[in-house]
Amino acid sequence: MHFFSKSIASILLVLLGFFSVKSDEILLKPSYVLDVVTGETLSGIKILVDGGKIKAIGENISHDASVKTIDLTGLTLMPGLIDAHSHVLLHPYNEVSWTDQVLRESWAERTLRAGNHLRATLEAGFTSLRDLGSEGAGYMDVGIRDALNKGVIQGPRLIVAGRAIVSTGSYGPKGFDLSHHINLGAEPVDGADLVRVVRDQIGKGADIIKVYADYRWGPNGEAKPTFTLDELKTIVRIANDSGRPAVAHAASDEAMRRAILAGVQSIEHGDGGSIETFKLMAEKGVIFCPTVAAGDAISRYRGWDGSKENEPARIAAKRISMQRAIEVGVEICNGSDVGVFTHGDNVRELELLNAYGLSNLETIKAATLTAAKLMNIDKLGQLEHDYLADIIAVDGNPLDDLSVLRRVKFVMKDGKVFKKP
Repeated sequence: MHFFSKSIASILLVLLGFFSVKSDEILLKPSYVLDVVTGETLSGIKILVDGGKIKAIGENISHDASVKTIDLTGLTLMPGLIDAHSHVLLHPYNEVSWTDQVLRESWAERTLRAGNHLRATLEAGFTSLRDLGSEGAGYMDVGIRDALNKGVIQGPRLIVAGRAIVSTGSYGPKGFDLSHHINLGAEPVDGADLVRVVRDQIGKGADIIKVYADYRWGPNGEAKPTFTLDELKTIVRIANDSGRPAVAHAASDEAMRRAILAGVQSIEHGDGGSIETFKLMAEKGVIFCPTVAAGDAISRYRGWDGSKENEPARIAAKRISMQRAIEVGVEICNGSDVGVFTHGDNVRELELLNAYGLSNLETIKAATLTAAKLMNIDKLGQLEHDYLADIIAVDGNPLDDLSVLRRVKFVMKDGKVFKKP
């Protein structure tokens, strides 16, 4: 009996070893780690990841001897980048115009394209996106987000705005015979119906509410306000009551002012903002997403060669708005409006933010700390204990040379490795 008992015990130990759950811990060993808060580049630091989060970070980390180790010698670790203004259901306008994408491409095609866009974006080191409107594709963005969360497709984490809100008569496509029913790029609504539509968009899965506070519907095609201050306040109030922010497309000074006073979380574009309006933004803590790359791309599609001598009016206006925002201390985020240009080339916005006046560190913060606020997700955008394990490695130090952000060698999102040397 004694021998039999010992034999059973031995078998049980073997079986327990066979069926034991393998640790998900991963130890990252880079040459350097970038602290985006302090702007320091630290050497000798290791990061232990477990369960999708950073379990430990430091020089001396205790861990199991069998933990999986990834050697990233020669590389600099930093938080995954965030693009806070994207459109995964669009592709560059020099391939197919916005109008033809909205009217001629099926939702199936646009959704399949989005899968490719997301993969390219993740491989470029962008681990989170705030997607600000499906642009005529209904709630396909909600379905894409849910598919990402289930692991059906690979890509950055996504928060979405669904259809977005426009005032009746303002948005496109336009210019067609009025006897035809045209699929618009966002949902038109006014006055008392705003409460119902905001709640409906929330009910259908929107993480955020996007409103077009102005649009190009002035007598000469210039941007003019589309909603009254009271209407904007209604949108913000209903969104906030549900625990969601509202954000505003606004290019004209008056639309920016109304949206800021209404309580939006961010202003998108902001080309015509006066110094007084940017001061109001700073006072109210409203974040600025200048989307420099979109205007740059569209101007180049129209023949601009990038020279200062031939600079289009919209580029000159963007430079002025950036200077004003920087001067009065408005918090600036990285939001590129990618989809207007190629997905995976999101770094283009960071290069332009840098060229338009932000330092290297300020540019990196715009794509990490500040953009993380707009994702409305706790513990994102830093390499810190218990933060989400969204980590990339680049070949060089971006504080010295921002172009290294185009040399992403390693990508981890939620503790899973998607790209490695």
